[in-house]
This record gives sequence, C-alpha cells and structure tokens, in this order.
Amino acid sequence: MEVALSLLSLTFEKFVEFSGLLSPRNDLKKKKMEEKALEVYDVIRSIRDPEKPNTLEELDVVKEECVEVQELGDEEYLIIIKFSPTVPHCSLATLIGLCLQVKLQRCLPFKHKLEIYISEGTHSTEEDINKQINDKERVAAAMENPNLREIVEQCVAEPDD
Repeated sequence: MEVALSLLSLTFEKFVEFSGLLSPRNDLKKKKMEEKALEVYDVIRSIRDPEKPNTLEELDVVKEECVEVQELGDEEYLIIIKFSPTVPHCSLATLIGLCLQVKLQRCLPFKHKLEIYISEGTHSTEEDINKQINDKERVAAAMENPNLREIVEQCVAEPDD
C-alpha cells in the first residue's frame, strides 16, 4: 500500500510540474529576483575606480549580468556579485571588492547576505582576493585604516555628493 501511495504521489508531483500549474508562481519569483538584481546593479554601477576617473560600469568591471540574487527566506536575499578587474594583475582588485561591500551594506534597503567574487579567470590571484573580500573581519579591519577608508569613501560617493 505504501509503495502505491508513494508512486501516486510522485506521479501527481510530476503531473503538476509538467502541466505548468505552478509556472505563474515561479515566473513571479524569477521576475522578483531579476528586479532585485537590477536594484543591486543600480547601487554598484556608479562606484568610481580607485585609479581612473571612470565608474566600474564604464570600465566594464561590473555589468548587469554579474549580479545574481537568490531568495533565502522571507524578504532576505543572497546577493552574488562577480566582477572583472580591467587587467589580470590589477593591484586594486581587493580595494574594488571592498568598495562593493561598503556601498551595498550602506545602500540596500532589504536584508541580505553578500558574496563578492572576481570572475573566474580574470585575475592572477583571484582565490586569495575572493577570501579577503568575503572575510568580515578583514573588511572591518580595512575600514579602520583612515587612508583606506578615505579612498573607499571617494569611490562610493555619489556623483552629486
């Protein structure tokens, strides 16, 4: 009897999955995640490069496609950003990651967890940098350095500030 019920349950689940009965709910969720990703992108696109007079968007360090948002729970999201430094040996990649961290922590109006990575294959020391920019203690320590904090503040300031 248990086998028959399990088989019936599995058959019903597959019917619902393939019939598209749950599709509108999934479409709404997907649309919501895309909207959140655009909201995140709008926050980071104006961050200025530490060396050049351009924004990260203008230099293609960040693009819309580099932002992914996943729902973790009720109004809580996981934000994953993959950025691409302008050159594989960029000495300021860690600083760019720090700017992304700071700007998003300050500006996002919703509860979130943040993961920032260098896009695979775009930097010679990407693994080390990924560890650094996702280590909360290192980020906090870096922001205690007055010189580093000043550079970050200049990079994350809005053009009108």
